[in-house]
Amino acid sequence: MAAVKAKRMAVTAAAGAVFAVSLVLSVRFFRKSPHTLVEIVQDGTVIRTVDLSAAPDETIRIERRDGQSYNLVRIENGEIFVQEAGCPDQTCVHMGKLHSDALPIICVPNRLIIRFAEEDGT
Repeated sequence: MAAVKAKRMAVTAAAGAVFAVSLVLSVRFFRKSPHTLVEIVQDGTVIRTVDLSAAPDETIRIERRDGQSYNLVRIENGEIFVQEAGCPDQTCVHMGKLHSDALPIICVPNRLIIRFAEEDGT
């Protein structure tokens, strides 16, 4: 009987720990970033830096280096997102607006990343 009770307590403690870690990670991933400086990176090179607090509404067309595909990146009301993409999976479009430091917008087929930059530009 005592062994069963100890086992239940261990399972309950483990479940509580998993819940707590999940909660902390959720808050980290979904917390809005305090940063306004965004980098658009293609093939590992920063091709544009945008300050969302000062940027006008615009659409930026970014061609893949081989010219076979593209991304339309939209800046609107101080937010940035991929409006359209020439890649087949459209994951970057479905990611929506960039909100979190921990979760950049990524288009793997077009080798594009949109992420918050540190305020010192790194």
